[in-house]
Amino acid sequence: MRALGLSGIRRDKGVRTTVPAKDGVRAGDLLNRDFTALRPDHTWVMDFTYCRTWAGWVCVAFIVDVFSQRIVAWHAQTTKHVELVMIPLRMGLWERGRQGHPVLPDQLRAHSDAGSQGEFNWSSQHRLFVTNVGAH
Repeated sequence: MRALGLSGIRRDKGVRTTVPAKDGVRAGDLLNRDFTALRPDHTWVMDFTYCRTWAGWVCVAFIVDVFSQRIVAWHAQTTKHVELVMIPLRMGLWERGRQGHPVLPDQLRAHSDAGSQGEFNWSSQHRLFVTNVGAH
């Protein structure tokens, strides 16, 4: 079959990357599609993607500071649980504090795409109210 360019029917399904929220309501756009920032740690943009590996699919979440266009934090795991995106958020906040530039309450806007991802039950765009950002 291979020599003739033929293949059998595959029953596996591709990875579905974005699943609409069950209620159909999308979070408001706090940035109004304006991806500029006046200073570091003003606006962070978050997303995640999938990478196929020999062992299967790996999800990679990352956060980019819009001002510096620098990756603030990232995390990879094999499942789409909420920790996939919360770990890099906590890492980014911790790292800014460690560098002597802690993110203060109501100082940072965090923006992600409008999709709802499986077990992610939080709004896709946030104004971060940072309190007690310590080692967890």
